[in-house]
Amino acid sequence: MLTLTADAVAAIRDLTSHPETPPDTGLRIASSSDDGPATSLELSISGGPHPDDQVLESEGVRVYLEPTAASFLDDKTLDAEIVEEDGPIFRIFRQTA
Repeated sequence: MLTLTADAVAAIRDLTSHPETPPDTGLRIASSSDDGPATSLELSISGGPHPDDQVLESEGVRVYLEPTAASFLDDKTLDAEIVEEDGPIFRIFRQTA
């Protein structure tokens, strides 16, 4: 299953914890291809999961994974670099044993 680094958790929390956002707001990761394996991923802020999404909760933040993206990310880790001017930059890398 996808894991999150502490920096990724902090970045997601920063993006989703505004007073005006619904309580189930999280980061959604979806495949941008309609058929076949994930060739690229789209990240967006979502007020809640879509019907078939897998829900990952870590340290109070939620990540919603579209099924194709979830399959692709099964052995990956999501990391983030906080860049003040531009917002976070997310990176995905393979988990190490």
